[in-house]
Amino acid sequence: MNALRVGLLYFKVGVLNELQYRVNFFLQLFQSLIQAGTGLIMLALVYSHTAELNGWTEPELLCLLGVQILLGGLIHTFIQPNMEKLMQDVQQGTLDYALTKPADSQVLVSVRQFQIWQSVEVLTGLTLLIVGLTRIENSVGVVDALTFAFALGIGIVLVYCFWLIVTTSAFWIVRMENVLELFEGIYQTGRWPIGVYPTWLRFSVTFLIPVGFAVTVPAQAITSRLHWGTLVVSVVFAVALFGLTRWFWRFGLRHYSGASA
Repeated sequence: MNALRVGLLYFKVGVLNELQYRVNFFLQLFQSLIQAGTGLIMLALVYSHTAELNGWTEPELLCLLGVQILLGGLIHTFIQPNMEKLMQDVQQGTLDYALTKPADSQVLVSVRQFQIWQSVEVLTGLTLLIVGLTRIENSVGVVDALTFAFALGIGIVLVYCFWLIVTTSAFWIVRMENVLELFEGIYQTGRWPIGVYPTWLRFSVTFLIPVGFAVTVPAQAITSRLHWGTLVVSVVFAVALFGLTRWFWRFGLRHYSGASA
């Protein structure tokens, strides 16, 4: 409950700060429209030559694109801003301000920054997802919707863990800015079903950088394509990765030399 209160407090402050720069809303809206338009053009090109891609129909792949953009919006709103600030604090030796506060340090560094206008991506992705669902022949049941929400939550946890592990590496590696561009490039693989990639790449974007679990599994859930075994594996993987992340964060703190050192 204490972690929830801290998160809500920082969220309110973040919203108030973002409201001072309302022009960012229109910039983000323009960027989201370009992103969605590019994805739709790519889908149209692919399905002008085939009726399905690795068993996925065009409406189903539209749902996948919607999930990918939706999750990307959540990452850019809640996860990435905090990880960027953590990198800066480690490099500048200003992480002490967070570590000396009476709250769990991992929770605190994970909820300090919010870029609320990035949530435009969430609305864009949700719109594409709804449009795709209306074009699917099979209706979406309550179980599908609940499974989708659960799988999406697992995906968010996996991406958060990946980001925190990479960012914690800043305790040893000084320059980590290029990781942002690297992740964005790899994240674009989520626009397509994980099964279309060769085995080595499929393994990499599933277990090393968990885009496959984070995007494809929720899309499979909402389109009634998900096997329960896959969901169980994703849950086990998320629990194990979260435990590893928790340990790695504490291990990294022991090697941090801040402004007070």
